[in-house]
Amino acid sequence: MEITRLSNCNVVKDLNFETHHSIEIIESSEPKKKVFKPCDIKYKDYTPCQEQDRAMRFPRENMIYRERHCPPVDEKLHCLIPAPKGYMTPFPWPKGRDYVHYANVPYKSLTVEKANQHWVEFQGNVFKFPGGGTMFPQGADAYIDELASVIPIADGSIRTALDTGCGVASWGAYLFKRNVLAMSFAPRDNHEAQIQFALERGVPAIIGVLGSIRLPYPSRAFDMAQCSRCLIPWTANDGMYLMEVDRVLRPGGYWILSGPPINWKTYYQTWKRSKKELNAEQKKIEELAEQLCWEKKYEKGDIAIWRKKDNDKSCKRKKTAKICEANDVEDVWYQKMETCITPFPEVTSDGEVAGGKLKKFPARLFAVPPRISNGLIPEVTAESFEEDNKIWRKHVNVYKKINKLIGSPRYRNVMDMNANLGGFAAAVHSKNAWVMNVVPTIAKNTLGAIYERGLVGMYHDWCEGFSTYPRTYDFIHGNDVFNLYENTCNLEDILLEMDRILRPEGIVILRDGVDVLNKVKKIAAGMRWDVKLMDHEDGPLVPEKIMVAVKQYWVVSSPHNSTSSDE
Repeated sequence: MEITRLSNCNVVKDLNFETHHSIEIIESSEPKKKVFKPCDIKYKDYTPCQEQDRAMRFPRENMIYRERHCPPVDEKLHCLIPAPKGYMTPFPWPKGRDYVHYANVPYKSLTVEKANQHWVEFQGNVFKFPGGGTMFPQGADAYIDELASVIPIADGSIRTALDTGCGVASWGAYLFKRNVLAMSFAPRDNHEAQIQFALERGVPAIIGVLGSIRLPYPSRAFDMAQCSRCLIPWTANDGMYLMEVDRVLRPGGYWILSGPPINWKTYYQTWKRSKKELNAEQKKIEELAEQLCWEKKYEKGDIAIWRKKDNDKSCKRKKTAKICEANDVEDVWYQKMETCITPFPEVTSDGEVAGGKLKKFPARLFAVPPRISNGLIPEVTAESFEEDNKIWRKHVNVYKKINKLIGSPRYRNVMDMNANLGGFAAAVHSKNAWVMNVVPTIAKNTLGAIYERGLVGMYHDWCEGFSTYPRTYDFIHGNDVFNLYENTCNLEDILLEMDRILRPEGIVILRDGVDVLNKVKKIAAGMRWDVKLMDHEDGPLVPEKIMVAVKQYWVVSSPHNSTSSDE
């Protein structure tokens, strides 16, 4: 910079840069930019890979029809998903935990169906979430207090949690203030919009189901998992679903079951099932838990809690128990679930935690993850991990200068489209926001290390639709995403998918090579985004650039021939 300042740049003052002859310019027949039209209002809640019509062509067994079934390329929509009339920016956290604008998710069926369970109530033009649930009539706080009498929730040992079949995700919503980050999932089914409600409240959730394929999470991801009357048939398929929960549960982690068959002696008539059948079901669950090396720690009233042992040194497994191939447990995208037990990583002593002991949160966020210190991620070392954190702190400081609202409750639901080691999420970490760390299926598999930091995320292929509803993220960040996918799928499809899941007036920050970002900018300009391309923070000579975009606010009113908008 010093040399540039001192240089004499006026050496060409005598040159004439005027053109001295003219050539007729033929206007390119290609339009300056393609303008994308709004889709029909019927697509306002469109979820490309979980559409009801397509789902019905698939078998019902093992919930296959509720799994991901994406449209072929020629059936993809090339229009902008509209927001419903009256759409408003969600309430900022923590108010958003308890209130949702009716106009944003105009579905009242749960208020009627679950009225006596206090899932959700309708008041004027908002929904109120009192924190009730089928298995926590005293509210989520009281339920979590009971769990905390057994599970060390208060001291930072428990940070990542999984809620299988989560309803409106009140468990996850109330765990936030205890510094626990819960990932919730439920299918897109007859409980209309439950995942939409969860995300609208500001709780991490995806559309998902325990069916025939593996969950999109790495092994040993969660410190705690729960099923609160989730109606998953745990004893079916020789315990395959419980084995899948075991795969994603960390050694030393806890599993909570509240609801059938626990406390069947009290409820068998309410559940309209025989004592014999429920007793046999509970016995089978107890046997499976023993095979998985889980120890029962608690059963009282409606709640039972098991703890997965730290390692397999004291397991009482049958000789016939089928153990999965160790190298298969990380390959999960569209992979069939198997009836086999995920092996514990090897240990050298009885007291060692298989896979490595983790620090308590928040120290865990910047501690070197065991997967990295044990050399399980190619080309990533403790030093390169520290360097990555330093780079992301610098990048995020620049983002906060560009947009001072980053870190405030304005942007609650954040997504990182290509999370690598979770450096971006760690740098933006605050009580106001959470980050969905997406590890693309074609990128290096780093998701296990992200969970070891106490962050959450999932695998995804950006050539397909994401497992969420429209308008569910406030801020989408992408580093090197378009460079990664440039020769794999259509950039336009990725941008339209980003637009679908981004809220009106939400923001996008992309960091990529200048050539690919110029292509992206051209497409984005036709999508009702306000776009700006900026130089890298280290100056204009760095080929990596930053693109900042804001999605404009627009809605499509309901068609004239319909009598009401919530038909």
